[in-house]
Amino acid sequence: MLYSRIEGQGKPLLILHGFLGMSDNWKSFGTLYAQEGFQVHMLDLRNHGKSFHSDEFNYEVMANDVLEYCNHFHLDEVFIIGHSMGGKVAMHFATIYPERVSKLIVADIGPKYYPLHHQDILAGLNAVDFSMQPSRTDVEETLFPYIPDFGTRQFLMKNLYWKMPNQLDFRFNLKVFNQQIEIIGTALASDAVFKKPTLFVRGGNSNYILDSDWPLISKHFPEATLATVPNVGHWLHAENPQQFFEVTRTFLQ
Repeated sequence: MLYSRIEGQGKPLLILHGFLGMSDNWKSFGTLYAQEGFQVHMLDLRNHGKSFHSDEFNYEVMANDVLEYCNHFHLDEVFIIGHSMGGKVAMHFATIYPERVSKLIVADIGPKYYPLHHQDILAGLNAVDFSMQPSRTDVEETLFPYIPDFGTRQFLMKNLYWKMPNQLDFRFNLKVFNQQIEIIGTALASDAVFKKPTLFVRGGNSNYILDSDWPLISKHFPEATLATVPNVGHWLHAENPQQFFEVTRTFLQ
């Protein structure tokens, strides 16, 4: 069973984080959506956060994890927001189990194939030697040459936890990510279709969803609309949380 944070009462809204993220990244949004009449379920996907680790890692099993979660909590029909990898999980879930989804929001990812582009981040994470019992400062200093962007480093540092006294570790399953990183970019199946209201939200400075991607998106999601949050990149919800919330709140209502 996936770990989750649950906040509020009302219509069930699932939030699925991106690669190397976790439910904790969405805490402030959980509170905001709860105030709008949703029971918000912020999930940790497998091999992330406080959820279980598994050598099996692909979008089909992650979509099935979400189904098992919904069945456990008797969530017959849900709203879903997924960012990046979580958006891919959400797309798979909605197209495989369309009767379980009322509306779908996909944040800054498309159904197409994405080439490998996490190599620098993985190199930095692999450079951290926890057997040397590094401090948080030591870990950040190790990451810096590989990941100069401060925001990205801070995002990754949220995954540090005290595995034992004086022994830090990452919560995510780095071993499996090293072995199966190509899974992240997998395209949606060519015959996958979801015919209910869908909102794609992209960052104006991001290149994850291009204008040229729209015919493919419309093929898979014929009821889709597109919103652009200007002057932000791939982490659009973190860079402009107010506008991201307004765009998604309007669509959900």
